[in-house]
Amino acid sequence: MWVQRTLTLSARPRGFHLVTDEVVDCVPEIATVQTGMLHVFIQHTSASLTINENADPDVRTDFETAMNHAVPETLPYVHTLEGRDDMPAHVKASMMGASVQIPIGGGRLLLGSWQGIYLCEHRNHGGSRRLVLTLTGL
Repeated sequence: MWVQRTLTLSARPRGFHLVTDEVVDCVPEIATVQTGMLHVFIQHTSASLTINENADPDVRTDFETAMNHAVPETLPYVHTLEGRDDMPAHVKASMMGASVQIPIGGGRLLLGSWQGIYLCEHRNHGGSRRLVLTLTGL
């Protein structure tokens, strides 16, 4: 089976946001897959995806702090037409990545006990974000 859907996420503020439930809700066929894979791809260059801790909200704050330390807005960027946060957002998105893959078994995502899918919004006002979800499996 192959299923592909586009999920439009509502605009979120800058930061790290769990979107696991929205992804799963968009592809209910996951429940019928015994063995497979879900590929999640973001169609933007200033936001990214990652998988990490889904329980303690402090992790989200620390992610934002660490990324801002690693990629400060104060560097002498040349690409500045779209605002001070734009080029750092592109760099952060490249560092974090545009996609994640999650194995599926027994009709569910095989994430670890404390794992969730994050939308990493690197812009102050990034707007809505589109994800392409591709499910394959038996």
